[in-house]
Amino acid sequence: MQRITLFSTSGCHLCELAAAAVAEVSPRVGGIALEVVDIAESDALFDRYGLSIPVLRNAEGDELNWPFTAASLQGFLQKKEHS
Repeated sequence: MQRITLFSTSGCHLCELAAAAVAEVSPRVGGIALEVVDIAESDALFDRYGLSIPVLRNAEGDELNWPFTAASLQGFLQKKEHS
């Protein structure tokens, strides 16, 4: 199971689409443990991601910025499996 973080905030429609893409891809990559982090709870996170959410980060620290599709998300996750 892969662990990824979704940087998000309340009421973010694009973040909801990103979470749906994660749910769609999860069974294809052996499962995803998703941690959702609300950037509004940290000035540092808000400064870094305020204009770019949703952003996904994998356990290695690589990030995938919006816009992404289920297919590009799957490629992002599988890239690390084959490295």
